[in-house]
Amino acid sequence: MSDITPGVEARRAARAAGPAKLARQRQAQPNGWWGMALFVGAEATVFGSLIATYFYLDFNGGRWPPAGIKAPSVVLPLIATAVLVSTSVPMLLAARAACAGDAQRTSWLIALAIVVQCGYLAGQVLLFAHDLHMFSPRDSAYGSIYFTMLAAHHAHVLFGILLGAAVLWRVGIGGLTNYRLTAVRTVALYWHVVNALAVLVVLTQLSPSL
Repeated sequence: MSDITPGVEARRAARAAGPAKLARQRQAQPNGWWGMALFVGAEATVFGSLIATYFYLDFNGGRWPPAGIKAPSVVLPLIATAVLVSTSVPMLLAARAACAGDAQRTSWLIALAIVVQCGYLAGQVLLFAHDLHMFSPRDSAYGSIYFTMLAAHHAHVLFGILLGAAVLWRVGIGGLTNYRLTAVRTVALYWHVVNALAVLVVLTQLSPSL
């Protein structure tokens, strides 16, 4: 068994060397990266519309939030968002490790990011459920836009976790190829944008308390 494992690792390293060299020689981003860039650009437009709707209703709705609804607490959402944003660091490092041909380091960094992202999502789901017990999205314009905006954000976090898990599985099982290297980079791009949007979403959410 000890003779087989080094051989497997050596073959994986040899396979990763080609994609890593190609990544260093590229003069333009691969098509997969541009596809993700277009996708996150469209999603950013969606969140821009939601945030604009929130403030439109705020400016034209009198008391905001309405009577009977407490202004959102600040500390927990800000801490949670800071934790989520911090996952851009391991994702950035994972993309760099992939470009260097280091599949093992790429896998560990993606796994670290996913663990933190799952913790964030679990905490946010609990906060979301708590808010649902306090007021309903059907009772006011505030409730409607508040829960719509947060639900959209949480859905994007879940989607990002699933993307990361899929890439982690493929890299962990089969090592790095040119296709998987591009996948690591595109998932990292996705998370950078989602984390930036998370900051805008939480500042909008907490605006009545700031």
